[in-house]
Amino acid sequence: MANKPSQTTMGANGQAAQSIDGAMPQSRQVAPVRHTEIRIKGETVSVPSVKIGGTTVITSGKWLKIAAVQDEDLVEGEMVADPASFVQHLKDTELNADIFTFVQKLPHATPKYTYHLEWDNFAVIPITTFSEWWDTRAEGSVRRAVRKAAKAGVVVKLMKFDDEFVKGIVGINNEVPIRQGRPFWHYQKNFDAVKYENSTYAERNEFLGAYYQDELIGFIRMTYADKVANIVQILSMIKHYDKRPANALIAKAVEICEQKAISYLMYYSYLYNDLDSSLTEFKRRNGFEKVLLPRYYIPLTIKGKIALKLGFHRGLLKSIPKPLLSQLLKIRSQWNARRLKAVEGIL
Repeated sequence: MANKPSQTTMGANGQAAQSIDGAMPQSRQVAPVRHTEIRIKGETVSVPSVKIGGTTVITSGKWLKIAAVQDEDLVEGEMVADPASFVQHLKDTELNADIFTFVQKLPHATPKYTYHLEWDNFAVIPITTFSEWWDTRAEGSVRRAVRKAAKAGVVVKLMKFDDEFVKGIVGINNEVPIRQGRPFWHYQKNFDAVKYENSTYAERNEFLGAYYQDELIGFIRMTYADKVANIVQILSMIKHYDKRPANALIAKAVEICEQKAISYLMYYSYLYNDLDSSLTEFKRRNGFEKVLLPRYYIPLTIKGKIALKLGFHRGLLKSIPKPLLSQLLKIRSQWNARRLKAVEGIL
């Protein structure tokens, strides 16, 4: 989900710092360290951050601290126009990050810089016309699903983000505690939490709702950044899966993108740690393609240089052999499926 800066920020020495838009402390002309609220796996956490030239940089990790632009996929314009200058400003702060990473944005897939890079994969539908998507990108099964949704009485439309719509999202969130073989992050979140989390970037959000007999059974939140529509969340009720609301929502999103002259519809990653992910298959059938963009990693400390050479910046999961990881993910899915059945038995 999109992240929203916290209202309270503290300097690195524990004293209250000036507001983000205020002047830097006179004793040292560097960006003061603050704390920004972000969401990790559905939970709100506070992380150290600095603001450099209007761009908020956050850090993650304990032993190895990696800095990145907050909500980099939702930032408008050039995130890091001059990396050398940006990195120097970052080093001058007390953020104490070991590595800084940033990714090039669409449509710039050719590397611009000589820093260490690795290819990041994204799920993208290049938008030309709705007819082009319908005739050549969407699989026949998707076209049949969209027709089935309409025949079943599912209506997809642009929605105002008001309290009634939020209540509908809460209802969808609370349908089941486990989705796609793992605990669902948004299960049992209350009205205020759901409204707060979906209110970020309000001026650039678009919500589509799928209705069946006046009940919200699915929705999409898209956030526009330049010529890209980012799907922040798409969710539909499992009990209405037979009516194919998710396919109908994607079709409507493509239609809206054409109307607004949007160049790309993006839905996060195309490939995941689980190579047999049902989400990847859903994206493929609905016409998303894998697009590779260069992600740069710039060491800021000696520790960062060593970690980068040893591949520690990729995290533990990347170091697990794919066959073993697939088995572990299957075991997790089976365990969570049993948990879901147990919950359903109690209910």
